[in-house]
Amino acid sequence: MGSKPELVQEKETTVHTGISDYDLLAGLFVYPENKTWLNAVHDAFTYLHGTCPEAAGHMKGFVEFADLSTLQEMQEIFLRSFDVQAITTLDIGFTLFGEDYKRGQLLVNLNREHREAGNVCHTELSDHLPNILRLLPKMKDEEMRNEIALKLVIPAVEKMMSEFDSKKIEKKDEIYKKNLKTIIDYSSRCRTIYLSVLETLFEVLKKDFGYEDGFKGTPSGVEEVDVTGTACGSCSSFGATSGDYTRNIETEMTLEKN
Repeated sequence: MGSKPELVQEKETTVHTGISDYDLLAGLFVYPENKTWLNAVHDAFTYLHGTCPEAAGHMKGFVEFADLSTLQEMQEIFLRSFDVQAITTLDIGFTLFGEDYKRGQLLVNLNREHREAGNVCHTELSDHLPNILRLLPKMKDEEMRNEIALKLVIPAVEKMMSEFDSKKIEKKDEIYKKNLKTIIDYSSRCRTIYLSVLETLFEVLKKDFGYEDGFKGTPSGVEEVDVTGTACGSCSSFGATSGDYTRNIETEMTLEKN
């Protein structure tokens, strides 16, 4: 696929919008580096109690589990979920497109969105879920934000949740055992505890962006966009407008399924 796109390292800015605090929610998907991580989890849980009780209901089990676990245990579970012999990945471009060239196009164009919004990606790539979540409230183009949420983030989160299916996990374990000769042993509850965090995020996204299962139409509160134009070649998969962006993402996802 070639060299990785340059990481965004610009001054971070904040834009207040009518959507949820995705910067706070992004903290649920970062490595539990120190004890302040648990405080951030409780802050997010308290916030959701007041803004999205359905999401807080999904998160309750995770909070209780984290309270009873050591920091080291939570670190191991995080890595086991998203990194070492992982169930899924937090890189949504890889989740949707794998190592296909389309992910490379997506990274380049997401880099531009991060840069324009002043969102700092630090050491992770532009399609890393916490980076995308922090981007959403900082985007000035509401229509584009809706498109990114509905055409990229929500489908990726849905697919990530599906990877926690027990049969899929068993298949992954067979592959890991075949190639690595060993499997890290965890209880089934430990193994899938991060599913509740993904379900929490999914509930918030549905509320904020008017998403319904099987949604194919226009985002809530956004006028119908023209998807008949031709994307400009230099703009890659995003195109010059939200309409071009939507059309190309839908086309790429259709090709990926076939």
